[in-house]
Amino acid sequence: MYDVIIIGGGPGGVAAGVYAARKQMKALFITESFESQSAVSAGIENWIGTETITGWDFAQSLEKHLRAQEGLLIEVGHRVNHLKKNEDGTYTVSTDKASYDTKTVIVASGGRHRHLDVPGEDTFKGKGVVYCSTCDAPFFRNKKVAVVGGGNAGLEAVEDLLPYASEIVLIVRSGELKGDQITQDKILASEKVSVIYHALTQEILGESVVTGLVYSDLEGGTEKTLALDGVFVEIGMVPNTEFVEDLLTLNQRGEIVVDGKTAATSLPGIFATGDATDVPYKQNNISAGYGVIAALSAYDYVRKQG
Repeated sequence: MYDVIIIGGGPGGVAAGVYAARKQMKALFITESFESQSAVSAGIENWIGTETITGWDFAQSLEKHLRAQEGLLIEVGHRVNHLKKNEDGTYTVSTDKASYDTKTVIVASGGRHRHLDVPGEDTFKGKGVVYCSTCDAPFFRNKKVAVVGGGNAGLEAVEDLLPYASEIVLIVRSGELKGDQITQDKILASEKVSVIYHALTQEILGESVVTGLVYSDLEGGTEKTLALDGVFVEIGMVPNTEFVEDLLTLNQRGEIVVDGKTAATSLPGIFATGDATDVPYKQNNISAGYGVIAALSAYDYVRKQG
């Protein structure tokens, strides 16, 4: 019987693991890998205390810090597929390889970006194809970029790029923008921004890095090519919460609803952090902060249970 099981190898899970170990909890850390969404970033410049670090080095540093903790059992390469509440108030966490019993659980399973699923997208990930405008906009200073997506995520990406990019082309599948009107007004007022409506991305072009994008003109029935230096894919996120969807309260987007002060979920003893939750800002620093809150809340919960 563990005091806590932590699920997920990103900054939220690692922060929870470090704090759980420092509180000398009997803790098990389970993750498929330490390659969070940021692992594909060419550079991270907003991780507090570090001026710049590649996504790969960031993932490595998280793992190294976690493995330096004494008394923490780490299982890598395991995917959690089920979480069950037991009659005595404890929980059973099941992976594709084993099952474990625990008094508390911290869910830091993250999320995944919706992909375009077109040729060139995987090839040029981190080489001009990016999924985080907050993280990567500064790398496109004086560059021409496309943002794919006409919802709030797409509009906010354009907003993030305005101080940096020389030209921003918004690629929208429908005939209208669907994000907040205030943001629409702001970005459309800029001479840097143009919008192509009724456009469906077909392929991302490149050599060593992105050089362009092919899209279908859904009204004209023709294919067209844009010369570009980067493509920001902003068509939404999918939280990795399938294994708790029948157990915890989720919002309409499938995110775990958490208490902002304690990171508590709808069930006692289960806490959550990061992109799997309804916390509005999906940032590494915020995930880590809520990971700390989740670990300390789990510690208090176990201590009060005796």
